[in-house]
Amino acid sequence: MEIAVVIVGAGPSGIATSACLNLHSISNIVLEREDCSASLWRKRAYNRLNLHLAKEFCQLPHMPHPPNAPTFLSKKDFINYIDDYVTHFNVNPIYRQSVESARYDATIGRWRVEAKDTCSGEVIEYIARFLVVATGENSEGSIPEIPGLDTFSGDVIHSSQFKSGKSYSGKAVLVVGSGNSGMEIAYDLSNYGAVASIVIRNPSHIVTKEIVHLGMVLLKFLPLSLVDSLTLIQSRWKFGDLSKYGLRRPKEGPFFIKATKGHSPVLDVGTIGKIKTGEIKVLPALKGLKGNEATFANGEAHCFDAIVFATGYISTAKRWLQDGDDLLNKDGMPRSRFPNHWKGKMGLYCAGFSSRGLDGVATDARMIAEDIKKICMEEELEPPLK
Repeated sequence: MEIAVVIVGAGPSGIATSACLNLHSISNIVLEREDCSASLWRKRAYNRLNLHLAKEFCQLPHMPHPPNAPTFLSKKDFINYIDDYVTHFNVNPIYRQSVESARYDATIGRWRVEAKDTCSGEVIEYIARFLVVATGENSEGSIPEIPGLDTFSGDVIHSSQFKSGKSYSGKAVLVVGSGNSGMEIAYDLSNYGAVASIVIRNPSHIVTKEIVHLGMVLLKFLPLSLVDSLTLIQSRWKFGDLSKYGLRRPKEGPFFIKATKGHSPVLDVGTIGKIKTGEIKVLPALKGLKGNEATFANGEAHCFDAIVFATGYISTAKRWLQDGDDLLNKDGMPRSRFPNHWKGKMGLYCAGFSSRGLDGVATDARMIAEDIKKICMEEELEPPLK
């Protein structure tokens, strides 16, 4: 089957890119291995999750959230928005399609993409002038190698499998990872009566949604360094000195770190209050496990019934993308830094790899669609209308 653009992945990046291409009347298909769009939100997000940023920073191209929508959307609200977006822009992903390989055929100047139907086992080859990798940074949960992890006698899950603390009531649970997911999962566990502990190894900024929202608005008018200073003042006033609880602040400001390293500050949902009261225990680096006993960098040892690894995700793009080393490195992440991360050679693009959330997703989709339109006009291509 020949088409102008093949998009791999029906998360927000993939459907946004398809929508922008549809507005330019450029034919495209979206291949998705799951049975739905935005599977990360529908299947691999905990129940209490809300969007961490205000709605104006969490919208896809050409479709803002309505004025009466809450400032911070719930998971349910955002999934409804995705469904409305797909319908409005006539995006039609082909589900249960596992892309097995994608390689550039220089003899015809096209990409050959092989996808297997996970139900029937049928393999279909797509021929495309352009290929968009939209599987994103969060394709597969990552669990680090911990000595003795295979001997742990309790439950071990990644945060993508965690739904609610309800089933852990009365149990001792260790959360490894202190980003937004780890801190919120520890809070949820404690709320349901679990004895929650969290491993915090690295310095991080603790803020609130409201503080970040104000900072992002101020960045439109003020220098980043000044916004960082104002944000730190608000954070200190709100939380005080957290170092005595095992939480250290980085030397650089939160917005500087986000802009240069892609790491977000932690948005407190109530976890800090529980840490201060001792309801959630802070522990240093996890050194090893033996049975249900965990040892830590400070020499302490504690027993747990379960471990939740909130240790991030990895890209799986290089498992099937055989070419495109100029765009993605061996870890499936862009070689070039934002804002030059999204375009490779031979009609290859990546969407959703900027570490800038949904705002970055929207920017990628627009840029990719505009670039493909420009190339089509220069080459006088006439891809079939969708």
